[in-house]
Amino acid sequence: MNSIESTQSAPAEQDYQLWQRSLPAQVFLNYFYALLRHIAQSDQAYELPKIAHFSERKVIFTEADVASVRRHLINSWNTEYTIRQTAALGDATYQQHALHWTFPQAYYSVEESLKALLRVNGSSGPPSRVLTAAGRLVKQKFYPQPISFYASGEAHHPSVYGLPAGRWSKPTLILAQDKREAQSQLRQFLRTTHRQRSQQVRARVQGNPKTALRSERTGEILRRFNREHWQQLTWRIGNTTVFHLLQRLVISASNREIERFVVADIDTELFHQCLLGIVSYINFVHEAYVTQAVGINTYADWLSELPPYLKNSFASERYEKRAVSVVGQNTAA
Repeated sequence: MNSIESTQSAPAEQDYQLWQRSLPAQVFLNYFYALLRHIAQSDQAYELPKIAHFSERKVIFTEADVASVRRHLINSWNTEYTIRQTAALGDATYQQHALHWTFPQAYYSVEESLKALLRVNGSSGPPSRVLTAAGRLVKQKFYPQPISFYASGEAHHPSVYGLPAGRWSKPTLILAQDKREAQSQLRQFLRTTHRQRSQQVRARVQGNPKTALRSERTGEILRRFNREHWQQLTWRIGNTTVFHLLQRLVISASNREIERFVVADIDTELFHQCLLGIVSYINFVHEAYVTQAVGINTYADWLSELPPYLKNSFASERYEKRAVSVVGQNTAA
């Protein structure tokens, strides 16, 4: 009888161990599912003409600016194309291992279209400052409501803006079923990401004797931080935005923690769908700003010069079905 009981209880124990091992990956999937759901549930997602910066800002371009913007978009489209190819395959085992490269691709596709937006907005700084510039745009409400949220302030007690429905709700371990749960999970994602970024800034600052915070009593470099010390670093940290959430994909892929996704029992097909949906939406927003800036005719010329696998796919579809109607006829070159 003991032998029978042992045999019967083994699968349950194995299932529990698998669930425990899969939990960190499942939580990460929950975050991106919540983000996609948050975008899909917003009635302001595609109302770019109502954004003052979208309709009013004018920038004069040089030929070098235009060439740079076009190059960034092509890079973005090519990277998004590879994500779409992976998502379309539908083989669970392949998609699970594909997370090694799909994670960074999702971020880099968005980063390239972001660089195009920054260029048409008159911003051209070093690559290390791209996300800092994006954080300012988010705070200044350049983006539609569903991606205008951000966190700022002290590492362990940041202020979160743009996600009011999730303020009093505690996030669960399941996929978000409503607006409040989606925003609750995004608030947690923001806070943990802001804390991680703060810790990285602290390590960089304290690792340099010229910038390190020191004890007023001994003059020694501080090893322990209290809240006041953290507050002295807030200006260096800036705003944590949707782009930093996507950047966590690169961090996961570049560290050993990516292995937890490969061995986890999660819905990798859903994960790819979430990443693709988020990338497609954010790239749509950036492309609409670019079209508004360079003109419909110029943008259409860029599309017509693309290789067939891009020309007759999502890039043109977004332009024809959404971007043109959003941008309006006043953008014709």
